[in-house]
Amino acid sequence: MTPQPIEFTAIIKQNGTINAAFVEFPFSTEELFNKKGQVKIKAIFDNKVEYRGSLAKMKSDCHILGLTQEIRKKLNKTFGDEVSVSVVEDKEERVVDIADDIVSIFNENPEAKVLFDKMSYTHKKEYIRWIEEAKKPETRENRKEKMILMILDGKKGI
Repeated sequence: MTPQPIEFTAIIKQNGTINAAFVEFPFSTEELFNKKGQVKIKAIFDNKVEYRGSLAKMKSDCHILGLTQEIRKKLNKTFGDEVSVSVVEDKEERVVDIADDIVSIFNENPEAKVLFDKMSYTHKKEYIRWIEEAKKPETRENRKEKMILMILDGKKGI
């Protein structure tokens, strides 16, 4: 059975003076999800932009949900604008798709692969996105090599 989405409207707020935005989650995560800390969710903003992320408790009375720059662009909205939000708890395992050429470099560096596999979904996603955003093939190759060195060096993310 699919859980009923939790729907609300909220004002997009700016996080201090940085270019980061969030909305406040106006409900108790304890009552809804039986969780006090971070809650993995799937959200839909304005019935059109989907997002997988987390409700987080950030030195605030309530949990908040971040809106990336990319989401704000797709919505054509910014700080102070109202947005409708639909949220369900995300219980699916989060898996990062890894291209064949990246799998190959991990096969050549099994120690790095072991360390990579222990990382959080977010850190894995950062590494893979960094490589895939390379515009030139040689940049992609350089980033794959750098990623292996960074992982072996104990760096959790980019």
